[in-house]
Amino acid sequence: MEYLREEQIYSKCKEELEKKEFKNKKVIVIIPDTTRSGPTSLFFKILMDILLSKVKKLDFLIALGTHPLMEKEKLRNFLDLKGEERYVKIYQHQWDNPEDLKSIGIIKKEIVKEISKGLMEEDIEIKVNSLIFNYDEIIIYGPVFPHEVVGFSGGYKYFFPGISGPEFLNKFHWLGALITNPKINGFKNTPVRKLLNIATDFIKLPKTLICSVIKDKKVYGLFIGGVEAWEKAADLSSQINIEYVDKSYDLVISIAPEMYEDIWTAGKCMYKLEPVVNNDGKLIIYAPHVNEISYTHGKYLLEVGYHTRDYFLKQWRKFKKYPGCILAHSTHVKGIGTYINGIEKPRIEVILATSIPEEICEKVNLGYIDYNKIKIEEFENREKEGILVVKNAGEVLYRRKDDYIPDIDKLYKEEKNEI
Repeated sequence: MEYLREEQIYSKCKEELEKKEFKNKKVIVIIPDTTRSGPTSLFFKILMDILLSKVKKLDFLIALGTHPLMEKEKLRNFLDLKGEERYVKIYQHQWDNPEDLKSIGIIKKEIVKEISKGLMEEDIEIKVNSLIFNYDEIIIYGPVFPHEVVGFSGGYKYFFPGISGPEFLNKFHWLGALITNPKINGFKNTPVRKLLNIATDFIKLPKTLICSVIKDKKVYGLFIGGVEAWEKAADLSSQINIEYVDKSYDLVISIAPEMYEDIWTAGKCMYKLEPVVNNDGKLIIYAPHVNEISYTHGKYLLEVGYHTRDYFLKQWRKFKKYPGCILAHSTHVKGIGTYINGIEKPRIEVILATSIPEEICEKVNLGYIDYNKIKIEEFENREKEGILVVKNAGEVLYRRKDDYIPDIDKLYKEEKNEI
C-alpha cells in the first residue's frame, strides 16, 4: 500500500471541506499533542490555508488530555510555526483547571451498567473545555491507532479525554482496565467507545472528523466526515497497525521513541506488546531518555505503584480513593495477572531500562536494568530463540496469528487450581 503525498492530502482535505458550509462561521480545530506521531504540522497548515479566508474566526485547541502544557518553543517546533499565530489562536487544554470546564450532562447509571455489562453502575458527569462553545463548528484532526483504553484512538477520543474534565476520563479509563488491555486493544466496538459516543452527544455543535491512518509517520489513509470517517479509519488501522507474529516470545525489548517523555506515555510500549509475551516472560521498556514516571501523575503513582487489576479490586477499600486513570495506567503497565491469598502474580515481568533510578523502580514495583548493559544489536534477529526487538514501539499492536489473546479469567482459574 502506498502512502499519500502532501499534495494528495491537501487535495482530499480541500475537496471534502468545501462540501461543508463554513462561511462566516467561527471554527475551532482540535488537534493532538506531541505524543501522537504523524504530520500534525502539515494538517495545521493545510487547514489554515483552506479555511482562513472562508471563516469568520479560526482557532486551534491542543487535546492534551492529562498531559502537561507544552512550552512555547516545543509548541513552535511541533507545529513548525512561522508566524501563523498572528492569524489564529492556539490554545492548550488544562484538564485540572475547573474554571476552563463546563458540565454538559450526566450518563445515567442504568446506561453505564448496561454498556459495561455490570462492571460499573454509577452516574457519570460529563465536563469538557468550555472554550469550544464560543464557536459554531468543531473540526477534529488526529491519527487512529490501536488503543489500550478504547480499542482504537482518534475521532471523539479527542473530546474524551482530549479536552475533558477528570470525572469521565477517570471512569472510562478504569472501565478499560477492568476489561483488560488484551481484550480492548485493537477492537473497534468496545464498551468504552460506546460511552465516548454517548458523551459526545451532549456536545450540541456540528462536528467534522479528519481521521488519518499513519505508519512510520506517513499517512496511508485519510477519512473526513462524521463518525463513519472514524470507523473507516479504524478498519484500515486494523490492517496496517496490527502486526501478526507466529508465536509468543520469552523476551521482548520494546524501544520507546523520543516522543514518549515519561512512563505515563512510554507505557504504550508495554500495551502494544503484552499479547505476544509468553507466560512468565519478560518485557523491557527500553527508553534511556525517560527519567520520570509521570510529569503529571508521579505523586500518585509513587504511592500506588504498579500492580495487576485484581490487586486493586481485592483491596478496593484501600485504593478506591485514587483516580481511575491512575489505577488504569498502573495495571496496564503491570499487565494482567492474579492476586490470590495475598500473593500477587503478574503474568509477565515488566522491566524498565530507563534513566529512572533503581530505587524508584523498586518502589513502584517494576523491574530495573541498567540500559547501558543492553546492546540492542546483540538481541536483534533472534526471534527463533524467543527474543523480539521492536523499535519505535507504542503505536503498532502485536498479536499472534492464531488470534490467541491472554485471558485474565482463564489465568485466574489456572492459578486457583494450583493452590
